[in-house]
Amino acid sequence: MPRRVLEGKVVSNKTAKTVTVLVERQVRDPLYGKIMRRSAKYAAHDETNQWKIGDQVSIEECRPLSKTKKWRVIGGKALGESQARTVDEAEGKRASVKRDLAAEAKAEQPKAEAKADAKAKPAKKSKKDE
Repeated sequence: MPRRVLEGKVVSNKTAKTVTVLVERQVRDPLYGKIMRRSAKYAAHDETNQWKIGDQVSIEECRPLSKTKKWRVIGGKALGESQARTVDEAEGKRASVKRDLAAEAKAEQPKAEAKADAKAKPAKKSKKDE
């Protein structure tokens, strides 16, 4: 019997020599015919710890390597780490972006005032000034 091969995206690489791969598939509802997405996560063996979060990998079914690990990574494309690996990091980045924008806005206020003064029309000279 041939071994199953699935393709998915690495969503975690926190454990040693193991990556968690999210595999999505599309199925048609038998009654209504609507196409729905179904997903499953698989723990796969990564001997060299080379796969990072966000990489597209192919996994192959193999003998049980541990209680939950029955798949092995056989190849893939390295697409790099995602921008926010966890929800906490995403929230932290959002908060820091807001703080940075607020700081920039405060720094730009004096500049904007200076530009407004420069753009203001100079007062017309009267005959008395001449």
